[in-house]
Amino acid sequence: MKLHELKPAQGSKSKKKRVGRGIGSGKGKTSGRGHKGQNARSGGGVRVAFEGGQTPLFKRLPKHGFSNAKFKKEFAIVNVEELNKFDDGSEVTIEKLQEIGLIDKVKDGVKILGDGKLEKSLTVKANKFSKSAVEKIEGAEGKVEVV
Repeated sequence: MKLHELKPAQGSKSKKKRVGRGIGSGKGKTSGRGHKGQNARSGGGVRVAFEGGQTPLFKRLPKHGFSNAKFKKEFAIVNVEELNKFDDGSEVTIEKLQEIGLIDKVKDGVKILGDGKLEKSLTVKANKFSKSAVEKIEGAEGKVEVV
């Protein structure tokens, strides 16, 4: 395929509707706007969310409540299984996790989860640990330190 052979997809391009070009066109005289009324005028029409004078939906709905979403803490997650990349007896810190590439951004901290099996004795320093992660690290004769 060459650049001069490229064509838009079938039906994606349509000709511009030409209005006000005589009775025979089917869109002459009123140009498809009908006779008189708000939508027949230039600049006519109603604003967004206008419901013909009825109280609009956004005004009828209650406006109270609270969402904790904007205060939510987001942790970088590392599973216990991924800690097997470290040497036996070494100390695992947030900086070392970044060096190896297990986490990209620290965000609000690092949380160690207990997915997988740990086969090495490590001293792990992180912001948070799940119960199963603590059990598995201590089960492999390692230590857990909350930073």
